[in-house]
Amino acid sequence: MTESGADTSAWPLLPSERTWGPWRLAIALATAAAATWCYLIGESSGYYLGFARAALTLTAGCMLGMTVAFLAAGPICGRFGIDSIASTKPQFGARGWIIPAAMQLVSIVGWNSLLLIFFAKSATQLLIVLGAVPPGMDPRQLVPIATLLACIVIYLGLLRGASGVSIVSNILVAHVPLGLWMLYLLLSRHWSELRVAQPTLARPDPLWNYTTGIEIGIASTLSWWPYIGAMIRMAPDARTAVVPVMLGMGAPVPLLSFIGIAGILVLKTSDPAQWLRTVGGPAYAFAALLFVGAANCGTAVSGIYSSAIGLRNFAAAEKLPWSVLLLVTIAPIAVIGATIPELFFAKFGTFLACLGVAFAPLCGIQIADYFILRRRVIDIRALYGPDCASPYRCIGGFNPVAILALALGCVVYVVLLNPLSYASHGPYKFMTASLPAALIAGVAYVVATRLMRRARAHRDA
Repeated sequence: MTESGADTSAWPLLPSERTWGPWRLAIALATAAAATWCYLIGESSGYYLGFARAALTLTAGCMLGMTVAFLAAGPICGRFGIDSIASTKPQFGARGWIIPAAMQLVSIVGWNSLLLIFFAKSATQLLIVLGAVPPGMDPRQLVPIATLLACIVIYLGLLRGASGVSIVSNILVAHVPLGLWMLYLLLSRHWSELRVAQPTLARPDPLWNYTTGIEIGIASTLSWWPYIGAMIRMAPDARTAVVPVMLGMGAPVPLLSFIGIAGILVLKTSDPAQWLRTVGGPAYAFAALLFVGAANCGTAVSGIYSSAIGLRNFAAAEKLPWSVLLLVTIAPIAVIGATIPELFFAKFGTFLACLGVAFAPLCGIQIADYFILRRRVIDIRALYGPDCASPYRCIGGFNPVAILALALGCVVYVVLLNPLSYASHGPYKFMTASLPAALIAGVAYVVATRLMRRARAHRDA
């Protein structure tokens, strides 16, 4: 597909342009979901729970988070063929959508920076094993170079738009069975150690540990919100996307996270490029590199495509050539990978918690707006019409109710769970932080909107 293709614009796709069936969508979503962030997510759970408990709680959390994220963006994006950013205009206003757009950009840049830095670190480790690092060279100097090379490869692959995503997914989905083999290898050779391994950061309160395992899963999959719209809008309708989203996108994250859980508990590292080298030498390390490269590049392709489509909603980016827009989208990732890879990589836990802070209340607001207030009635023409005439204009293009509800939800999250220190308060251990933040933001949005409508009707009368 060329630069003029509909899949490189933010306009709603016509039925004839929505050609991805369930299997094609599931493959694309599975390729996007199954990346080495799964190891880091599993590592985060393995700090608080043993293997079996971490696996169960993480699975439950991921499926809960995926359900919330899909209910927020899935119905409207799948129904009208629009991306996640466009779906926020009814709630945040004809101009207020720039707030979730900024959240999407930060999330995707953060995730993809993490993935490509992880890829670069694994590639560097393989070069060390093979003796390919020149004498006297600091191996850390290779990480920025490898990150930049990965950015170039992904850029070239995405020049074809959504068809490029599909082609890459069809090839790289083969890394999922390789990941399952790695999990089998780890469990079969270290099961006796794994059964008795103790998490290093577990709290004395078992309920707190369980809840944190669930919260990690919820926060992780809530961050799929930016990806959902750009992917499922290629399917004929929202119903077609339900099973692919839940099984293709929701299930691989906890499944491959088991590798990270097991790795951190018995080998003190979640990076398979490190422990596979220990288990089997250079040959296994090479297999790990193939897996890491395929997983991370496949997910980065989906993420950068989703981010570029989101940017199309800005007037300044609407008419940019697709090649230029891709360059703008990928540039921040290249800068981070080239300048501060170690610093960014070390702050993964904080980044993960901050995703829950942002996306939980956003999802709560969208669910409440679409299902309760609007009763699934959306003026699709108004989403793309002039701001001055839009029924979603609100006050200067911004809906203060949605903005305040979003802020309230963020405050609720931080009060329950500090994303920097993981210090919790109040009823966190009984209900997580993401779910109350989503619920309270949604309720506040509904109540405030109805009060404003009544006040406006009384004034007009």
